[in-house]
Amino acid sequence: MRLVKTALLAALLLQPLTAAAETAPPRITVTGEGRVETRPDMATVNLGVTTEAPTAAEAMAANSDELARVLERLRAAGIAERDLQTSSLSLNPNWHHAAGAEQPRITGYIASNQLMVRVRDLTALGGVLDAAVKDGANTLNGVTFGLTDPEPMLAEARRKAVADARARAELLAEAAGVALGPIDSITEAGAMNGPQPMYRGAAVAMESSMPVAEGELSIAANVTVVWQISQ
Repeated sequence: MRLVKTALLAALLLQPLTAAAETAPPRITVTGEGRVETRPDMATVNLGVTTEAPTAAEAMAANSDELARVLERLRAAGIAERDLQTSSLSLNPNWHHAAGAEQPRITGYIASNQLMVRVRDLTALGGVLDAAVKDGANTLNGVTFGLTDPEPMLAEARRKAVADARARAELLAEAAGVALGPIDSITEAGAMNGPQPMYRGAAVAMESSMPVAEGELSIAANVTVVWQISQ
């Protein structure tokens, strides 16, 4: 008798779920992509000064002097204080492994100071690089391009992604002989793709002897949209 009551209770509990499943409208889920290409309006340069000396104090002192000259020239080139930031500072012994020796020995010290420089005037980028290298910067770890304010481009990419999702959904609905109903949900699928350089091959000549190819940035957005299907 208890088993019968349990079975009846389970059947009664499942009835609302079954009814909801039967009345739920069919849906179509589509992912759309939007992409916008634009020219960058700023660059970030990662450069630095590396010095070597017999003692740690001498290596740091020499590094500070060289970096001070680099910073002075960068400021003279129009780089604002807010666009200068130390990214890393290190001091390491220089180990020498002599032939036949059981243990290496320290022959000096190497100091390194890396600097992130934002250049907001791309026409001055080549000159900034020239100035930094001539005045003591002896490491250059790369140049990346970006946008001062990427939000308008991101918004346009999102609009294009939604339009692309709708176009795909309408095509699928037409092929299936159904019509799109109201939207159930819109989800931005994953993180936005940050500005990525799309180089054009030909270098853009700056106001210096160092040519730099700024190319284009590609900003992408992905959205997943769920429509109800009207039959």
